[in-house]
Amino acid sequence: MNILFLILITFFLSIPSEAREIGETEITTEDGIEVYQDEKYYLLKKNVVIESDNLILKAENVKINFKNNLHDIIELNAKGNVKFNSIEFRINGIGENLRFEVESEKITIKGIASELQTEDIEMYSDGLIEVNNLNGEFSLKGKNSKLINENILIIGESIDGSFSNNKDGKEITFLNVIDEKISYVKNNGSEMFANNIKYKNETSMIELIDNVTIIRDGEKVTGDYGTLDTKNNSYKIKSNNQTKVKVIIQNNE
Repeated sequence: MNILFLILITFFLSIPSEAREIGETEITTEDGIEVYQDEKYYLLKKNVVIESDNLILKAENVKINFKNNLHDIIELNAKGNVKFNSIEFRINGIGENLRFEVESEKITIKGIASELQTEDIEMYSDGLIEVNNLNGEFSLKGKNSKLINENILIIGESIDGSFSNNKDGKEITFLNVIDEKISYVKNNGSEMFANNIKYKNETSMIELIDNVTIIRDGEKVTGDYGTLDTKNNSYKIKSNNQTKVKVIIQNNE
């Protein structure tokens, strides 16, 4: 997904008195920098702004763990009104906390009204947004969690999945959406509701479990279990022993 390289930059640690030059990274703080050489981390304290040619990061406080020297970053933690924008990769996000792990290329954003937006995907949550660049896995947890792109809208309290890249952009290859109230997926004109919605690209099958509703082509079908085959554009709904499948067909004439 190439969204995490935005923080893989070389820092020129200084408090600049002149305008930043091209190729430099400018760091400003109100309370300066504290370096803990033995523990291998340093703190940027109060109203931190990190700005380079390709990245702007703002936060109340930032902690950076390093391996051998200050430039050898292994983890970055930003807290308090975090905002970041990567011009090169067209990515931006906001949240109360941001964590970036360099080796695993994982970014985690936490807090109310957290956002992570790429060129063709938007993620929102009042809990947690996590994306792993190496394997394309993503996770959203908490109230008001949703994922949006050009072809799909996903809403649920727990959204786990993975992406792959193709010529048309990012494609969801796995999806597991869970919500005790109701999960929602809208894709290619079909609206799907269930407590648990699963999808595997290898089978082209969407599986719906408990309190199932599928709405498409003027039809509304409800039941306890359903499957929708995205390849041949067909679906099935089943019921348990206590309930019946219900179909409502709208008359559009």
